[in-house]
Amino acid sequence: MKVHSVESRFIAIVIGALLVFVAPLFVLFLILSSDRVARERLENTDVLLKANVQALGKPLWDFDKESIEQIVTALQADADIGFVRVQDTSDVIDIRQPDTPPDPDEARSIVTTDIFHRTSDGLQKVGTAEIWLKKQGIFSRFSKDEMTIFAIFFFAVATLFIAALIGNRITIIRPLMRLTAAIEATRRLGSRHHVDWTSNDEMGALAHNFNEMQSKLEREENELKRAHARATDIYNLTPAMLFSIDAENRITAVSDYWLKATGYERSRVIGRDFTDFVDEGCRETYRSRHAASGQEDGIVEVTLRFRCADDGLIDVLILETGMAGSSGRQPLSLSVMTDVTDLKEAENRNHRQAITDHLTGLFNRQGFESVLDELIVEADRRGHQLACLFVDLDRFKWINDNLGHASGDDVLCQVAMRLRRQLRTDDVIARLGGDEFAILLSAPNARQLALDVSDRLVASLKPALFVNGAELHVSASIGVAVYPDHAGTAACLIQKSDMAMYARKRGGKNGVQVFDNNMVDIARRRLEVEQFIDQGLREDWFTVHLQPIVGLADGRVSGFEALMRLSHPERGILPPAEIVGVAEENGSIGRIGERILSKALASLAAISRLEGMNETYLAVNFSPLQFEATLPARLAAQLLENGITPSRIVVEITEAVLMLDNPVVREVLDALSDLGCRIALDDFGTGYSSLSYLNRFPVDIVKVDQSFTRSLSSEQPDVRRKSRMLVEGIRTISHQMGCAVVAEGIETEEQWNILQNMHIEFGQGYLLSRPLPLDALLEKLDQFAMPDSPGRRAAAS
Repeated sequence: MKVHSVESRFIAIVIGALLVFVAPLFVLFLILSSDRVARERLENTDVLLKANVQALGKPLWDFDKESIEQIVTALQADADIGFVRVQDTSDVIDIRQPDTPPDPDEARSIVTTDIFHRTSDGLQKVGTAEIWLKKQGIFSRFSKDEMTIFAIFFFAVATLFIAALIGNRITIIRPLMRLTAAIEATRRLGSRHHVDWTSNDEMGALAHNFNEMQSKLEREENELKRAHARATDIYNLTPAMLFSIDAENRITAVSDYWLKATGYERSRVIGRDFTDFVDEGCRETYRSRHAASGQEDGIVEVTLRFRCADDGLIDVLILETGMAGSSGRQPLSLSVMTDVTDLKEAENRNHRQAITDHLTGLFNRQGFESVLDELIVEADRRGHQLACLFVDLDRFKWINDNLGHASGDDVLCQVAMRLRRQLRTDDVIARLGGDEFAILLSAPNARQLALDVSDRLVASLKPALFVNGAELHVSASIGVAVYPDHAGTAACLIQKSDMAMYARKRGGKNGVQVFDNNMVDIARRRLEVEQFIDQGLREDWFTVHLQPIVGLADGRVSGFEALMRLSHPERGILPPAEIVGVAEENGSIGRIGERILSKALASLAAISRLEGMNETYLAVNFSPLQFEATLPARLAAQLLENGITPSRIVVEITEAVLMLDNPVVREVLDALSDLGCRIALDDFGTGYSSLSYLNRFPVDIVKVDQSFTRSLSSEQPDVRRKSRMLVEGIRTISHQMGCAVVAEGIETEEQWNILQNMHIEFGQGYLLSRPLPLDALLEKLDQFAMPDSPGRRAAAS
């Protein structure tokens, strides 16, 4: 049936053409011809009827029944007339032909007409005639000649139709059947068969093109077979574990190297689910690999444990690339399996190293933070508290700077050992970096446990440490924060324990401090000050205020102390001590010092242009953090720029700088002294071993701390006596060491007189003048030129 479908369609097309084009024309011709014949016969019948009806008039008048029957018979003989009935008016004559009338439904029409006869009395009705016309078929209307024409027409159409069928079978069906046979043979036998047909028409071109296509496909098939053979060889010869799976994870192919590495035989693995060879703990990971990667196509990477034929487990990395199936296409997949057992072990080893402090063997910051997250979850599950102890060693920088980093590392190891011994086995301790340690304690009442442990930690550090034969003492400042009382997250817990530790540092070190909310306000204030410092450096809010230093003997101005001030546009002058403290902590003190030094030297240059002020000196305070090897060179360049000799510069340092006992500090001080600058020891008597510094460092000026000056006029006699003895002792030792003495904080006439009687050379304080900006100071300097009396000096304040 399929073979003749083309022929069936051809017949359907021809018949359709006949029905669509020829049949309507033929029907139209029949209709028009039928109507014409019907009209002609109707006209003939009408003529015949009129003639015979008029002929019936006289026989009906004469009652000539025989003549009437002859006329009726003549009428009825007409082919179109089926029934005739004649009656006279007196109902004597009633002739019917035939005797029984036909069914009225068979009559095309019934014609009734009156019969008249002309007499001497005129035209009179003598009867009626009723004639039934027959119904006729469409072909009955035509004559034999016309029917012959119709027969010839139908024969011609049939002849053309048959000729078309025969031509179609010869020119189209036969080559198509041969083409179909070639295709079927190709399908069944798998070889490329050609069509045995040649002609100069379209079917010949089709056969030729088909044969060329078969030849081309045969060549391509051969190339594909060779390519497949090469791909198979490459697949098997590639020194990698290659395998392919289908959409249900069934293995469809494996390389020879895969079989060699895993120990399996090909027949045992083809068709099996790949997860059968995966360790049970990793099977779900493999099944959900596409969901984990978020893509169906592309490269999917998964690491799992694979079971070999000898039942041994290896760690493998599988890289799978594939293409999802579509209509008519199977999904494609190629996977590369790599043995990463050694790499996995190295990775685990590296992970342990990554979370371990190599010096102490404790957790490092990364390891501590990962354990902290786990312990918070565990504390929530068990309903416990979790305490974080932030431990920072005091003065550890001094050990590194003076004894070297090797000694510092030894100290850290010994401290770590002592701290570890005070903890339970499940407690966590880590070295976060430098001299910072962190400890985690989990308990129902972790706050109290943290305080008890902290006391033990502090006590454990009291015995001396022995490093390279030297006996060292270290202490620690410990901050404590508790989850969830003080913090709700791991980062917040570390931050707040760190804040508590710094609060302990500011409160005297060597102890324990539990976090409270006031520390947040302090931290917020510190952050605000940091922002003021940064903005002040950007927008030049830092200014220099100068406080005169006068000779107590004559009241003349000998020099000025440059004091840093931060003038906020809205809040005014901010507390200098707070600014310095924060700046030393965040490292911005160096930039501030440079800014203040530059402005102070410019102010001294402006003052030097006044009469009698060209020999006054400038005392500048330096933070310990400013003592860098480049400081003398930078200072010399600025002095040269402002035209000031180094001898007019006094570098003020505190005992905290000298206590560092840092070789770099000593070198910088020697360089400044060699440059010609003088060194002043500020706040003398408030630190440790003050007298030894006068001998060990190039000190030129000693400044008596203002607390001693205020005590000279104390209302308590014993305090006054002791203070005078201390100040006299400082003066005597300083003079013996060749140092000048400056008393700070002179606020009353009594203090002035006492210091003058003690032969203290110089003084400064609010009695003389508050620290003033340059413009205000220039207006007031003439009051210091020739003081006549203490009243004059008081007026200068």
